[in-house]
Amino acid sequence: MTEVVSIKFRGRGKTYYFDPAGLTLATGGKAVVETSKGLEIGTVIQGNHTVDDGQVVQPLRPVARAATEDDLRIEQLCRQREREAYTIGRQKIEAHGLDMKLVDVECSFEGTKIIFFFSSEGRVDFRELVKDLAGVFRTRIELRQIGVRDEARMLGGLGICGRPFCCGTFMDEFKPVSTKMAKIQNLSLNPTKISGCCGRLMCCLRYEQPAYEELVKNVPKNGAFVETPDGYGNVNQVNILRQTVRVKLDGEGDDVFRQYDMDEVAAIPGGRPRDGSQPPHVLVLKPKETPEPEIEADPWQMPEMIVSAPAEEPAPERARSAGRRERPRRSRREDAQPAGEGGEGAKSRQARSGRPRHRSGQNKGADNRPAGQAAAAAEKGHPAKKNKPQRPKTDMPAPQEQPQKAAHGKNYYNRRRPHNRRPKSEGGQNRE
Repeated sequence: MTEVVSIKFRGRGKTYYFDPAGLTLATGGKAVVETSKGLEIGTVIQGNHTVDDGQVVQPLRPVARAATEDDLRIEQLCRQREREAYTIGRQKIEAHGLDMKLVDVECSFEGTKIIFFFSSEGRVDFRELVKDLAGVFRTRIELRQIGVRDEARMLGGLGICGRPFCCGTFMDEFKPVSTKMAKIQNLSLNPTKISGCCGRLMCCLRYEQPAYEELVKNVPKNGAFVETPDGYGNVNQVNILRQTVRVKLDGEGDDVFRQYDMDEVAAIPGGRPRDGSQPPHVLVLKPKETPEPEIEADPWQMPEMIVSAPAEEPAPERARSAGRRERPRRSRREDAQPAGEGGEGAKSRQARSGRPRHRSGQNKGADNRPAGQAAAAAEKGHPAKKNKPQRPKTDMPAPQEQPQKAAHGKNYYNRRRPHNRRPKSEGGQNRE
């Protein structure tokens, strides 16, 4: 990175980089710099800043000093001398009868040279004019021929847009402009409509050229054979900015045209088949996304209270089979401990299941016999009869019946059989 200062001379032309040489210059001020023509005074377009090394042409010329009051006074004297030289120069040109137009006069800061800028359609022999001007100003005289674009920049003016000329305000250098740019932008090729005050193509045609080059890639040309949702046809008109085309379909009248978006049209490679065969299908329609309707909030409506939903219970670790409810786990200790003797496990299990543990609707250990039988048994000293605890009803399907095995004994199929023994004979001895 290199620290530079951007300076422009006479408020027009190109911006040049200079070495600040340890000075700090403010934007908009004046500075005296060293150039190939000697010392010159210019306007600081941008103060001290850094740029890439590739943008700087070495060696950089240094800034001599910031403009003082004496420098500003000398600049005013130079401008006054330029106005006088311009008037005298026009008179001398008319006296010599030369076919040239004096555009501007520039006087150097040191007063050692005066430059006359003129425009002409051809070559001009101004040797006698230079001698006459040198005798009047007693200094070095230089005549420089310029083009019509440079003339418009120096003179200034307003364009057809109503704004000052681009070349006289912010453009550093001229860039080529061609008629192809006007064709891509669907402008009239009438020279009076696409030309500026200088008689050349308007520089603003180049501003939107990159955008048009990017949009024209997706648009078929006029007269192209395309496929549409309604059939095949030829493109009659193209709107690049709106990305729409007007197509004349085959089989319809000459004055009937239909307008389609670019997503609904596809160009046929190779154009219309000459042998009259069926053209290929190349159109692929993409489904259009329907935007969701936006719900506008009523400013007079009170905001509703946000109620958080209860957190869902985590699913059990074991996978549940379809159509089967998992049975709650229970421990043998809970089933063995009666409810009347501090059976908290039975009570908690009953609370979880939501139904009584027994068919009779009573707790475990209760006597379900009639009152008379229970009292008689208590007088005789017999203990109270307790019902056998039963498991709660569930939605489990009935267990399938296992096939009955042959009645050969309990351990018939599980007994160990000798394998390496020889079969015995009928008499109980081994066969020889």
